[in-house]
Amino acid sequence: MMRQFDFEAEIYQSLSCLPMAARRKLDRLGLKISLEQWQRLSRGERLMICHAPASTPDECEALRLFIGEVAVARSGLPPRPLSDESRKEAEPPAEPPPPLVTNAKEFGVALTAREWDRLDDDERYALIKLGGAPRPSHNFKAALHELLAPVER
Repeated sequence: MMRQFDFEAEIYQSLSCLPMAARRKLDRLGLKISLEQWQRLSRGERLMICHAPASTPDECEALRLFIGEVAVARSGLPPRPLSDESRKEAEPPAEPPPPLVTNAKEFGVALTAREWDRLDDDERYALIKLGGAPRPSHNFKAALHELLAPVER
């Protein structure tokens, strides 16, 4: 099953853009495919990438081969390799990165270690991808609201 977030709900109907679940898998695999390459894939191929497991080395290798073969078949270009640093982003750190904390603060959200601990790795990955750069993505505010909503105690 593919992890789906409310903040990217519009993506799931057409899969015209890469959802976070697919982006994290590609980072884990060390592959970068362009938006054009993604859009040249059939809907079934996009769904396969989104739903395929990528936890074990064998699963990662099978998915890497599948993506490489379909990307080349559809666009004529192989996926680009990612740097080791970019690959590490697939596994979020134990503490929230300072740029992410700063960007969250600009939206009125205090991203503390306690809040970070409440998030799972998919949620952490999404926040880093959307808000870890100097200029947060347009979906960052919605992701903050969805993932860091107050918890009733």
